[in-house]
Amino acid sequence: MSDRQVSTSTKEARRQIRPLSSMCEENGVITLCLEMPGVPKDGIELEVEGSELRIHGRRTAASASARYVLRERVDGDYREVYTIDETVDRGKIEAAITEGVLTVTLHLREAEKPRKIQITAR
Repeated sequence: MSDRQVSTSTKEARRQIRPLSSMCEENGVITLCLEMPGVPKDGIELEVEGSELRIHGRRTAASASARYVLRERVDGDYREVYTIDETVDRGKIEAAITEGVLTVTLHLREAEKPRKIQITAR
């Protein structure tokens, strides 16, 4: 057995988990990726209110009645809040989860996308 303490208590407080994330912008699209292992599609909520994009996911144990000998993966709530401004088209926000990674796609409004300006010689 390792140096870790073994707990027989199955009653634990729900934890707040901040998901690991990355964000990138390319061609007028911001892609936000959050790691949320163990969270099913039905356990995720996304909402936009004012200037906030709120993300919440809930991971629960496979068996509520099991007596754990070792437990490193606990139940918990993934929570994150991002501030978005007027450059994001709120009507075009999309989300998908694949293999425990939630991908949120934020499209910039057409007027906010960078554009190249042609230079002419005179």
